[in-house]
Amino acid sequence: MALMQCNFYSEVLGLSTSMNVIIPQETHSQIGMEGHTTGGRHPVLYLLHGLSDDHTIWLRRTSIERYAAAYGLAIVMPNVHRSFYTDMQQGGKYFTFVSEELPRLTESFFQVSDRREDRFVAGLSMGGYGALKLGMSLPDRYAAAASLSGATDITSLYKRGDEEYTAEIKRIFGSLEEMQGSSNDLFHLAERLSAAEPGTRLPQLYQCCGTEDFLYDDNIRFRDHVRQLGIELTYEEEPGMHEWGYWDTKIQRVLEWLPLSR
Repeated sequence: MALMQCNFYSEVLGLSTSMNVIIPQETHSQIGMEGHTTGGRHPVLYLLHGLSDDHTIWLRRTSIERYAAAYGLAIVMPNVHRSFYTDMQQGGKYFTFVSEELPRLTESFFQVSDRREDRFVAGLSMGGYGALKLGMSLPDRYAAAASLSGATDITSLYKRGDEEYTAEIKRIFGSLEEMQGSSNDLFHLAERLSAAEPGTRLPQLYQCCGTEDFLYDDNIRFRDHVRQLGIELTYEEEPGMHEWGYWDTKIQRVLEWLPLSR
């Protein structure tokens, strides 16, 4: 695997930003692992960080490079700060950035595929929200979306935390009334997905959360809502908290679950 630390300018955000990218490399003499490629342009997983993190965190807290080597899978890890992958009420257009500009630039900088069947998204916590939002908003562009301990019910964030945190959430999403039923509401996106025209290709969805996680109840509400709508969802839970030991284990499960062409 080759690791690229990429600094570039975003026209959408109007600022310079960064991403880390792991690119498959065919290797046989590395100690401890072999690298594989699928030939041609690589399938790609956009791997999203959480609220307090940045584009470096998956490399620093997990062995994602080693795990991905066997799959011939490129991993793109962008920096979106504390944006919730959203076109903020007061701030940057981060959903437009990750959904439109980031894939276009990635496909121009690196040899990654632009085909829906080769494009996946996953993330943890805030990034789990972002992954489900991308997958359900753009089913024609993503073959699969995976949430690890995701912030699946944004309405609960308005009621959790101190006054300063609530004010931050409002700067991102606006008022609770503005957020509910909008393109930022995962429950609404699931309803819209379930009402898609017959024959519409839906992304495969994966969700997991530890039973001791403070977001567990939110995840259960979202799981039940999606299943009541008749949307296929792979859901897994086991003992675990909101921490990297859990996510290091579960990202390996996500890589196994992805519908990669072998």
